[in-house]
Amino acid sequence: MIDFQNICKSYGEQTLLDNVSFRINSGDRVGVVGANGAGKTTLFTIITGELEPDSGSVNYPKNLRIGCLRQNLESDALDIALVEYTADALPELREAAAELKAIEHELALNPNSADDRLLRRHGELQSTFEHLGGYRLKSEAEAALSGLGFKVEDFTRPLKSFSGGWRMRAALARVLIARPDALLLDEPSNYLDIPAVEWLCRFLKSYSGTLLLISHDRFLLNRLTNVTLEVNKGAVTRYAGNYDYYRRERANRAAMLEAQYQNQTRKKEQMQRTIDRFRAKSTKAALAKSMQKALDRMEDVVTMDDLTVRGTLRLPDPPAAGAEAARLEKITFGYENSDRLIFKDLDMEISCGDKLAFVGYNGMGKTTLLKLLINRLQPQSGRVVLGHHIVPGYLAQEFADLLIMENTVYDTVKAACAPDFPVNNIPAVLGSFGFPGDNAYKPCSVLSGGEKIRLCFARIFVNPPNLLILDEPTTHLDIAGREILQEVLQNYRGTLCLVSHDIEFVRNVATTIIAMQEFGVKKYFGNYDYFLEKIAAENAANTPAPVKSSEKSDSNAKARRQERAKQRQALSAEKKAAEKRVAELEKKVEKLDARQQELLSKLAEPPGADFGDLMRESAIVQEKLDAATADWEQAMEKLEAIQAANAAIHED
Repeated sequence: MIDFQNICKSYGEQTLLDNVSFRINSGDRVGVVGANGAGKTTLFTIITGELEPDSGSVNYPKNLRIGCLRQNLESDALDIALVEYTADALPELREAAAELKAIEHELALNPNSADDRLLRRHGELQSTFEHLGGYRLKSEAEAALSGLGFKVEDFTRPLKSFSGGWRMRAALARVLIARPDALLLDEPSNYLDIPAVEWLCRFLKSYSGTLLLISHDRFLLNRLTNVTLEVNKGAVTRYAGNYDYYRRERANRAAMLEAQYQNQTRKKEQMQRTIDRFRAKSTKAALAKSMQKALDRMEDVVTMDDLTVRGTLRLPDPPAAGAEAARLEKITFGYENSDRLIFKDLDMEISCGDKLAFVGYNGMGKTTLLKLLINRLQPQSGRVVLGHHIVPGYLAQEFADLLIMENTVYDTVKAACAPDFPVNNIPAVLGSFGFPGDNAYKPCSVLSGGEKIRLCFARIFVNPPNLLILDEPTTHLDIAGREILQEVLQNYRGTLCLVSHDIEFVRNVATTIIAMQEFGVKKYFGNYDYFLEKIAAENAANTPAPVKSSEKSDSNAKARRQERAKQRQALSAEKKAAEKRVAELEKKVEKLDARQQELLSKLAEPPGADFGDLMRESAIVQEKLDAATADWEQAMEKLEAIQAANAAIHED
């Protein structure tokens, strides 16, 4: 469906794509992976036509609808209400609606001048409007916005009133509900919290088009993709599986190439020794020359980069502490410019050695709780008590922005040292965090995302903490960097409090989950998978279970009969209520359908001055009819379930 043919793209001396050819088939779900700066986003901008390749071509059908998550919103969209911006997802729908409105206006002004051409065009546009989902896009927009963490009261707020991260959520919702033929998403989880990532995963599983996903989120890559494209050193390599498959298959290929390289190296060395020996003999000189030509023509086996996680980050052992790391007592907190409380009478204990991950929607207080723990914020009431000999270390969400770009790595760490810290020990500290020798004198401006986080850890561990508090530490890391940090934190012996939107990272690091709730938290003593199991069990417990026909384990026949009688009585009441609901909805559907038929009949007549009003009423009635029909179907399903349960009881 999308063909890349001999694509080349360079920036100065850096070649991102070197004679690249590959094909993306219709229905493929493609994960695009590679180091930061490898050229992943360049692929997307070439597909969308925003960037021209230096040579080569990209071909796809002219009528292919491509949706792409932009990193910047149009400036003229900021005054639009959130839900209106999101629902305005299809340019062709917007154009059809505008032309419909213009035709209706013309017909209303000159009802007697309508010709068959205009009426036919109106009918075509009406069909297009319905086919593109003009009547349902607003409800789909509201559902997507809710899934991504917006509240109902947010829907009417102008887009400019939201932060950049929330605007990107709106842009994501907009491109999702458009359901294009091909969907290009560049790091869609960057601005999301874990519940929103899970919703996005569920939504994309139901998406039937072609998906191209650039992401460092292993959770999304493994659950959503069946093809992986690796962008590395100018080449694009296709793997027929998800991210885990890609890692296994790549390791196998790398091992095979390494073995071939070693064999070739031994063969070359052997040939060279033979050539050197033959050159010394006049009778063998011609043979030596021939062998030298063969050796020179031998094509070198090119090995692959090793993606194995390497320990470039080593945390020193934390200082000893007591049994309790921290305790929050009756904490009540709300921000000054808001009348909403985030916490009310919150009590929580953190034991030494705990590895806690705080999960929940943005705005529920995850970062606030971390700042309360380290005294960056003060509660309105209550207190935070740190345990005996506890030394906190904090990595802020905006850690990279706090670095002074002109300073060197050495200067940055030196500035964080206590006055009595031996300056001669700084090189050793930097070496343990991956900055040996001259690397310590790099300016911060040239550091990669992974190097920046290593530098921030070095600043913290100049005075080693035993309570490590990390707020979104994976934000600037590619997959390799995340895996390194994951391994380090798994082996960390201190206490860890973590906020992260990377589900795979949380799953592999945290041993206890703290779920954010209204005014407080709930603790789950297990990893993320255990947390999901408990949440599912809690949701099931809150869902009314089907009424059982009898309790066969009960040996008392009279008690069983009484129980069945109660069940029949309860089901009878439920059945009457359900039947009443179905009857009411049937009448509502019939009434709306009758009105719609009446309107359609009038619209089939030569248009008059009220034509536009009739069209608008028809659209409103159709929307109400669709909603009432859906409610009726749901009520019928409930009634049928009650009838089945009732029949089971009477059969018992």
